[in-house]
Amino acid sequence: MFRKLARAAAVLAACAALAGVQAGTAHAAGPSVLGGGSGIIVNDQGVCTLTTIGHDAAGRLVGITAGHCSIAGDTITAEANRDAGVVGTFAYSNLDMDYAVIAFDPDKVVPVNRVGNTTITGLGGPAQFPDVACKEGYTTGQTCGLAYGDLNQTNTWTWTQICVLPGDSGAPVVVGTTLVGMVNGYLRVPCLGPELGANIAAILDDINTRGGIGAGFHPI
Repeated sequence: MFRKLARAAAVLAACAALAGVQAGTAHAAGPSVLGGGSGIIVNDQGVCTLTTIGHDAAGRLVGITAGHCSIAGDTITAEANRDAGVVGTFAYSNLDMDYAVIAFDPDKVVPVNRVGNTTITGLGGPAQFPDVACKEGYTTGQTCGLAYGDLNQTNTWTWTQICVLPGDSGAPVVVGTTLVGMVNGYLRVPCLGPELGANIAAILDDINTRGGIGAGFHPI
């Protein structure tokens, strides 16, 4: 069974402990530093991972994450700076391709291109066999695995052997420092069954075709 990785409030504390992060730890208020791999809290309930952050063609500060994390209008708080309050809202969610666009408040966010052990310097892909792809997730940090490619010839989805757990939804998948996709779910058993994720090229093509917030996106 394919399982998506959105995190319910009831399991937030348990998954945070598994990740070695103490849920509910207070941080000083102020602008929140966010980049691909940062934990984001949705409506003060669930936690997902930001795929990337940057600007769209209109100069707006926007981000991308997994679509099953949210619906339009849901609010975003930075997991690492909860005291700062709401820093953005979901502008659009495509459940078919399982991605969402976030509109951030530029006065409340400091965008970065490196989180943990992952740096994003450009866009590309999708990952293909035998690439080694890595992801930076809220729960499991950086994990890497063999890319199997688009096994079903969808032009949208890529399979890898990257370890993912709940809370890693939306985590950026990179080959080197090139963003090639996001984490959307896993097959049957977490960290044993393969991971499935949407290709960033397909996501951006869809955003550009739709127009509006996010169109013309380029990362920090």
